[in-house]
Amino acid sequence: MAAPAQRHIAHSIMAAAASALILVACSTTTPETSTTPGTISANPPAVSPSLASGERAKKQATAAYIGMWRDFVEAAATADWQSQGLAQHATGIALTNLSRALYADHRNGLVTKGEPAHDTQVSSVDPVTSPTRVVIADCSDSTSSLKYRVDNGQLANDAPGGRRQINAIVEKQSDGSWKVSDFGVHEVGSC
Repeated sequence: MAAPAQRHIAHSIMAAAASALILVACSTTTPETSTTPGTISANPPAVSPSLASGERAKKQATAAYIGMWRDFVEAAATADWQSQGLAQHATGIALTNLSRALYADHRNGLVTKGEPAHDTQVSSVDPVTSPTRVVIADCSDSTSSLKYRVDNGQLANDAPGGRRQINAIVEKQSDGSWKVSDFGVHEVGSC
């Protein structure tokens, strides 16, 4: 069994440590928040860098997604499947699919007039702390974006377009830019 002096020293150390913890806990300040409407706190809560990074990634990925469709609309007006503009906001499978669609239109004598509307939402961000991949869900409306025959200017088919679900993967590139790497377009009426 330990001598009484050793037990007294051990108890003194534990008491001092507990006192230090209580002192630190009591002296730690937290940001003040106001419950009075219309007032602004002098000490607003800080925005964490990871939250700011996530929000920035969402905005940049969404801008790349919308940019990809704008680039496509521009190329589709002449069915330019070799348009250099397509690579500004698309890469990989997404770029291949855009080029193939335009090549098919070119071969079939079709062009697209008008621009679809987009209703985008970010589905996920990965990883949360320093995002490099964002998944976007879009309920796109192609009612105002239709295919026409080049030879006679007539509407190419009877389909009036409509709302369709599009899911896209947007990834941060090695140069820091964001590009759509893949997307899937569902049938009219899917959203």
